[in-house]
Amino acid sequence: MEWRAPRDGILFERNAVEGMKADPGQQLFKIVDMTSVWALVDVPERDSARIKPGQKVSIQARGMTDRAFSGVVSLVYPQINKETRTARVRVELQNPELALKPDMYVDAEIAADEGGKVVTVPDSAVIDSGLKQLVLLDLGDGRFEPRQVKTGRRGDGEVEIREGVAEGDKVVTSANFLIDAESNLKTALKGLTGETK
Repeated sequence: MEWRAPRDGILFERNAVEGMKADPGQQLFKIVDMTSVWALVDVPERDSARIKPGQKVSIQARGMTDRAFSGVVSLVYPQINKETRTARVRVELQNPELALKPDMYVDAEIAADEGGKVVTVPDSAVIDSGLKQLVLLDLGDGRFEPRQVKTGRRGDGEVEIREGVAEGDKVVTSANFLIDAESNLKTALKGLTGETK
């Protein structure tokens, strides 16, 4: 007896050999169509509200850094991982050349709504205490002021600042942060713990 698969695909599992007895309901073969695949992407909780089905996604497999694949957000899962504080997003991609394989690690860039003009600072300028986020403003003459901020989108080494810093403010980055007096450093960072003296 000859049986034909109902669709084209790649044989992933073969649990049968010629002459073997098969029981009702037993899976004999597993055939997968890999011309269309999913990528499961973990998005930081702070960015998850900006992700919607239909948004375009650029996927880059870590084993193929010279090539990008285009996809679309098909589903934003409705829960947050309490350990990683991330939301899971499912991205659908066309894979006609079968270049993407199951269990590959990928990096994703999701094209969220850009909105209007925003204030951004370098990633390295934001100090995260776990309870709040701050930047150090450069007031000149060796003086610095910690300022609590509310951050938004991240990308290309920049962080959107929604509250706390205005356009034109000078912020300290890790590359140029140098305070020559230890007392000044302690004063500038008091805001991390809420310490007052």
